[in-house]
Amino acid sequence: MRELSKTVKVAAGALALALALYLAGAYALAPGYWRHYERQHGLATKSMFTTTSAGIPGDALNVGVEGERENLICAMRAAGWRPADPVTFRSSFAIAESVLARRAYPTAPVSALFWEGRRQDLAFEKPSGVSPSRRHHVRFWLALSKGDAGAPVWLGGATFDRSVGVSHYTGQITHHIAADIDTERELLIRDLADSGRVAATYQVAGVGPKLLARNGGGDPYFTDGEIVVARLRPNCEASATAPEALPAPAEAQAHGAVFGWIGQAFRAVRHGFSAFQDGK
Repeated sequence: MRELSKTVKVAAGALALALALYLAGAYALAPGYWRHYERQHGLATKSMFTTTSAGIPGDALNVGVEGERENLICAMRAAGWRPADPVTFRSSFAIAESVLARRAYPTAPVSALFWEGRRQDLAFEKPSGVSPSRRHHVRFWLALSKGDAGAPVWLGGATFDRSVGVSHYTGQITHHIAADIDTERELLIRDLADSGRVAATYQVAGVGPKLLARNGGGDPYFTDGEIVVARLRPNCEASATAPEALPAPAEAQAHGAVFGWIGQAFRAVRHGFSAFQDGK
């Protein structure tokens, strides 16, 4: 227990230093320097946050897909993600029943979030265990009907539902998300790439670096603030060739390197704190 407590203290010290560097970079060194839309200039004027129906800031956008709607649906299915059922009285009752009974519901409905005044166009999920209280899920909005390469561009917010509870803001029943939304973003992009449907991946700027942000339910999250975009192969074609990783500008790469270290320190502290609590 003493060794664990010492580890937590060391990790906390590292986090304090990382946080100081983060605050200096995020607020004193012109965050605009890190903004980049070199492959999708039309996204430069778009919001990178969703909102709840009450207007509360919701999930951050962290993933993107470049391709036709049918192609996106086909690729997500091939990647092991299934379209979520629409929210109806029947589906709402079914998800409540499945959570209480710990019964599988792989196409459980996803609550509505809004981006630029519109609820999500598409929603997908990937089960994690039996109960739908734990699942990977993503909402997508059509952001550009015609991007720089001529194809539609979709923006999404990928998060992991870790449990069912009540909103810290409204008291309504909701899913609570895991804080590390970058890991969820990487999972989705990796699943799409493994399906063979992705020709290339690249990044554009999202919400910017966040360590102590909260979503529409009051759940904390952290992110490097980047959106990873998957450019799909046409007609849902599959290939064994790995996607090409298109390079980001030098300043974006520097930002990624700095936040990568900060993110690792932050994850270590969170893991150490959770282990400390479990050991009490």
